Amino acid sequence: MPGSVTDVVARIPAWANDPGLRITPLGGGITNHNYRIDTRGESFVLRVAGEGTEHLGIDREVEHVANRAAAEIGLAPEVVYFLRPEGYLVTRFIDGRPLDEAEMGRQAMIRRVAEALLAVHNLPPIPGVFSAFEVVQDYAEAARRHGVTFPSTFAELKASLDDMEAQLPVTASRPCHNDLLNANFLEAGGRLCILDWEYAGMGDTYFDLANFSRNHNFSPEQDAWLLEAYAGQAGRPRLARLQLMRVASDMREALWGLLQRGISRLDFDFRGYADKHFDRAAQGIGDPQWGTWLKEAVHGI
Repeated sequence: MPGSVTDVVARIPAWANDPGLRITPLGGGITNHNYRIDTRGESFVLRVAGEGTEHLGIDREVEHVANRAAAEIGLAPEVVYFLRPEGYLVTRFIDGRPLDEAEMGRQAMIRRVAEALLAVHNLPPIPGVFSAFEVVQDYAEAARRHGVTFPSTFAELKASLDDMEAQLPVTASRPCHNDLLNANFLEAGGRLCILDWEYAGMGDTYFDLANFSRNHNFSPEQDAWLLEAYAGQAGRPRLARLQLMRVASDMREALWGLLQRGISRLDFDFRGYADKHFDRAAQGIGDPQWGTWLKEAVHGI
C-alpha cells in the first residue's frame, strides 16, 4: 500500500497494532482515493482527498458536517473519524448493492429518492453555500489559469446560463447534496443510502432535483413523477425550472471536467466528460421550448 495511506491508517488509534488489518483500494472514484479498511471484525471506508481538490471548491469540514447530518436521519454512512487538517473522512462500510439507471428510473424508486431528498432539504442549515452558477464561473476562471482549452461554444453557452440566472426567481436555500450521480446511491438492508457529500451546501433544491434527473437521463414523464413525489404536484412552473436547472447541472459538470483536465493526475478522460456535458447543455439551450421554460419559471413555484 502507498505510504501515505498507511500513514493515515496509523493515525487512528482504534486501528493501531492490528496485524490483521487489511487495506483494499475501492474503484470508481474520479476525484479521491477510497479504501476499504477491515479490522477487528469491522469494515470502514477511508477517503483520501485527491490532489488539487481544493481547486474544486470542496470544503472537507462542510462535507463532514453534511455527511454526519444525513447519517443521523439514516440516509448516509455513519461518520466514524474525521482527520484534520487534511479532512480525511472515515465512514462505516455499507454492504449494499448499486442501483443501475434502469432501476433508478422506475416510479417507485423515483418516489423513494424524492422522499429522501425532501428529508435532506429539511435538515437544519449546514455550513457552506452551493450555487451552480457561481461554480461554473469559478471553475472557468480556474481552468483558464491552468491553461485548459475551452470549446468554441463556451461563450454562447455561458451567456445563456447567465441569462437564466438573471431571470430565475431566487428560492430559499436548503441543505443539498449537489452531486447525485448514479454511483452515489446504494440499497442496503431495505434502505436507500446516499454517498459522497463533498459538494454539499446550502443551495437550490431544484438543482438537486435536476442534477438527479439529468444524471439518470429522465424523460418528461419521469420528471413529472419526481416533482409529484417531491412537491405533491408537477405543474408547468416546476417542470420549467427543473428543465432549466438540468442545463445548469450539465454546465457545472462540463466545467468540472475542464478544470479536472488541468489539475488532476487521475487516469480518466476528463476532456471527453466535459465535451459530453457541453453537448447536452447545448441541446437543452437549443430546445424549442427554452424560451417557454424561462417565461414559465419566472412565475415562481
